[in-house]
Amino acid sequence: MTKMKPILSVRNLKKYYSMGSKVTKVLDGVEIDIYPGEVVGLVGPSGSGKSTLLHSLGLLEKPTSGEIIIDGINCKQLGCKKRTLVRRNSIGVVYQFHHLLKEFSALDNVIIPQMISGKSIEESSVEAMRLLEILGLKNRFYHMPGELSGGEQQRVAIARAMSNKPKILLTDEPTGNLDPETSLIVFDRLLALSRNEKIAVLVATHNMNLINQMNRVLTVHQGKVIPFVSI
Repeated sequence: MTKMKPILSVRNLKKYYSMGSKVTKVLDGVEIDIYPGEVVGLVGPSGSGKSTLLHSLGLLEKPTSGEIIIDGINCKQLGCKKRTLVRRNSIGVVYQFHHLLKEFSALDNVIIPQMISGKSIEESSVEAMRLLEILGLKNRFYHMPGELSGGEQQRVAIARAMSNKPKILLTDEPTGNLDPETSLIVFDRLLALSRNEKIAVLVATHNMNLINQMNRVLTVHQGKVIPFVSI
């Protein structure tokens, strides 16, 4: 039986910040493997390095050293153009705040990233409608962001992040700005869509009510990433 290859591999990842003679080791030898379709939680106190790790994995911030391999591509030596291509083709990102384009409808917010990637308006529209419908927004296609609830806006952001069929979705507190009931609804929709599309998901969160729905949970602790142990 052939062993499944990880969609994301991280090897000895380090991120240090220097201020004068002081060196802060935010990430200090992180090792991670995440597999296709897997939903992995990432927990840790504020300031532990969760967001720094996500920014590094999303190729938004260069690590001090170490390797990030996404869908078989080692990103260590990639130039700006190739990093942008990997980010566009293989990585989806959802933040705590949705960052929707307020001048455009829900549908347009999901269409635009696809067209930037070279898809036609027809193809982009069909995929946007499909994703929004799966996320329960069939009757909200033409609503502007200001006409949507917080949970609906975040579901549009999820559809946008998945519109280019990424290999992995990186989410930073995706329900952190929502009430508990809406958080569970949005997260359930995210899980259903990611599993249906076979997209791996890494979820950084403080919401411990969500972790039971994940395949496994990791903790950022003293610059390392270790398995989460419930106390």
